[in-house]
Amino acid sequence: MRRGVVERNTLETKIKVDINLDGSGKVDIDTGIGFLDHMLTLMAFHGKFDLTILAKGDLYVDDHHTIEDIGICLGEAFKNAIGDKIGIRRYSTVYIPMDEALSYSSVDISNRPYLVYNVNFADEKIGSMSTQMFKEFFRAFVNESKITLHINLLYGENDHHKIESVFKSFARALKEGSEVISRDISSSKGVL
Repeated sequence: MRRGVVERNTLETKIKVDINLDGSGKVDIDTGIGFLDHMLTLMAFHGKFDLTILAKGDLYVDDHHTIEDIGICLGEAFKNAIGDKIGIRRYSTVYIPMDEALSYSSVDISNRPYLVYNVNFADEKIGSMSTQMFKEFFRAFVNESKITLHINLLYGENDHHKIESVFKSFARALKEGSEVISRDISSSKGVL
């Protein structure tokens, strides 16, 4: 079982993340931010990851610390779960439509953190979540998981549909990229 568990306790947040990359999509998610819970649940379902995320944060300030720290913990847990990367597919690009919105995510599970994020929103919030925090979540995830991630929204009108397309494409690309398909390292250098 490829599983990672991370706990982070700061003066701003208390977070526990448990991810099983070879799961079935079971979730236990409570971040205090309803829309983020919805997106993380979609991520687990479409990635077929078993995912527990329990977070208490200083939401009376705003959502920044909580969302960023969840990204940090989830990225670290993913890195721990993926382990030595022997035999993984490594690369994946997945397009996902959500009604009028279309996005794609490309991953390289490479030990080189880099984020390209081309997503725009019409509104400042979806539910109680600041739309600018989606980029911060993905940046934190990338920096801790050490993957390269390109997220591109090609078009869309409804902000909910746009980010739902993004999270589904991200989940499926991450699942494909982390699939074990051989006994070799997917690198001409012999190491990832």
